[in-house]
Amino acid sequence: MDPNRIIVRVASAADASLLADLGARTFLDAFAADNTEADMSAYLGTAFSPEIQSKELADSASNFLIAEIDGEAAGYARLRNGDAPTGVPGIVPLEIVRLYAARPWLGAGVGRALMTECLARAATLADCDVVWLDVWERNLRAIAFYSKWGFVVVGTQKFVLGDDIQYDLVMARPAAQ
Repeated sequence: MDPNRIIVRVASAADASLLADLGARTFLDAFAADNTEADMSAYLGTAFSPEIQSKELADSASNFLIAEIDGEAAGYARLRNGDAPTGVPGIVPLEIVRLYAARPWLGAGVGRALMTECLARAATLADCDVVWLDVWERNLRAIAFYSKWGFVVVGTQKFVLGDDIQYDLVMARPAAQ
């Protein structure tokens, strides 16, 4: 895949339905095999809908990026300014809340394009000194991806998926590296 075919753009309010669909699809693709249908349905109902994405898009602390290949949404990321959990070093953190590539585009450079843009945005934010994220402790592919970008484990936190309490690794790296 030619990485020059991947265009990363900032999402607008008009993208709420696209992000709801893409978010639910990529979350299902990533985690359905390791979780019950009931837990997945419960989480998806509280995390992905056009109304929820509209609220997140309207939040001044949030930014969504959409990766497109030939006009097709191939992945997305959500960034959020704000507090970080204990253990994340730094004073002005930026969180990568979500970063997903759609199944047909896994391994095609979509994640790389989105991460490049996320880190570029962090570098331009006034005083931003750390970028952090959380990742399911069993998502070894994502952990390896983030590690290649200089993220290191700085803690853990609970993540509730339906009725299942899971644990995420909290990973961080300096904004400028």
